Amino acid sequence: MKSKLATNFLWLSLTFLSMASSVMGEETITLNQKADGYRGIWYMNQPSGDEYVYKYSGGLGTYCAKHKPFAIYCESVNKTFFCYGGATSTDSRKLLHMVSYFDHDTQTVPRPTILLDKKTDDAHDNPVISVDDAGHIWIFSTSHGTGRPSYIHRSKRPFDINEFELIPATRQVGQDRQPITNFSYMQMWHSKEGFHAFFTRYNYPAARTICFMQSPNGSEWSDWQRLAHIDQGHYQISGIGHAKLGSMFNYHPNGKGLNWRTNLYYIETLNNGESWQTVDGRTLQTPLTEVQNDALIHDYESEGLNVYLKDLRFDAQDRPVLLYITSGGYESGPRNDPRTWMIARWTGSDWKLSPITTSDNNYDFGELWMMGENDWRVIGPTETGPQAYNPGGEVAMWKSSDQGATWTKMRQMTEGSPMNHTYVRRALNGHPDFVAIWADGHGRKPSESHLYFANAAGDVFQLPRSMTTDTAKPILVSP
Repeated sequence: MKSKLATNFLWLSLTFLSMASSVMGEETITLNQKADGYRGIWYMNQPSGDEYVYKYSGGLGTYCAKHKPFAIYCESVNKTFFCYGGATSTDSRKLLHMVSYFDHDTQTVPRPTILLDKKTDDAHDNPVISVDDAGHIWIFSTSHGTGRPSYIHRSKRPFDINEFELIPATRQVGQDRQPITNFSYMQMWHSKEGFHAFFTRYNYPAARTICFMQSPNGSEWSDWQRLAHIDQGHYQISGIGHAKLGSMFNYHPNGKGLNWRTNLYYIETLNNGESWQTVDGRTLQTPLTEVQNDALIHDYESEGLNVYLKDLRFDAQDRPVLLYITSGGYESGPRNDPRTWMIARWTGSDWKLSPITTSDNNYDFGELWMMGENDWRVIGPTETGPQAYNPGGEVAMWKSSDQGATWTKMRQMTEGSPMNHTYVRRALNGHPDFVAIWADGHGRKPSESHLYFANAAGDVFQLPRSMTTDTAKPILVSP
């Protein structure tokens, strides 16, 4: 009885917050204000005490790898909607959740909407975006661990970013429903069945336990499924195919600390999480708890290599293709070279592992574009930037015409930059005019951060940092 009373109290509290947000102005969670330009957050993690200053740092408005997606193209209105971790005009380390769009008809962007002030400088709290069948824009405001609340918002009108409302979402727990007030590393996919979420829950029981839930409407969610909690836990990258959902993940070995992550695993579901299997159809009992299990693709631990996950796609045959980086350790600097960008592709009978290129930091981040059956591309900061061996660098486009077996550099998209470009993200269902979005920032000290996007040809545009009109055209900055 006490449990049900507590649940009801929490539900009423969250509902009150949702109602109050529309009438109490700046003092509430939901701000629905307009910014006067596009400014990203600068963030750092773990001082290193050497010339690289931090384990990683920079303009991280589209961080982190385990947040997906940041941009979605909607053909019916010919707009690409996107979100990012923004900042104020006077403080590049104050995190604001921002929402906007690129209008392909007018080639302009509006003033971005400030959805909420996350009350932190931690870019792990960056938002992700989704769009439902009715055209409502959904923003999932994640948290880094359990110390801060998480939120779910939906636009009040289809394809409109001017006004959002807080959704008092709940999940199934036994015979009861409980409010959803915290989640980390959210990855949100939408299909005709509704929403499919891969996320992390801290200390559940592993330090980082990877989970899955689904919902037909975004407000009433299923119970939380634990997918794996081996040793200290995992990072995961998920994806959606024509008829399946998949997750690739590594693991944190006991006794080495959470900076160590190794091995490469893959699982998938053909029935929206009712059951999970290996890529070749063998049933798995989740959560996985043993290092050696049927989901293991490659034992990188035996080779002494860390594994940094980047992207998961499905090819024309609905077979998974994984993008990741391997390195000798977590610290910045040349001693952990090479940082090798890798593709793992399921052929239907086995996994083919192929190198793409190398770069100079574990947190160099790009994603995989499938322009056609024999036109695969990786866009990311693979080229050395002005702050060498810090995250990011100069952005390049790589192409494979043989489904990932071999790669050539198609174009260097930025050069001579004053700061490193970081975390190149793919727009879902991307229009050729806007296929990727990212930010820049200084790799070793706090700085301003600008937002960029690129088209399929590799031309790069900067979003206006300050605006004096309601709409503005992005600035072409390609070399």
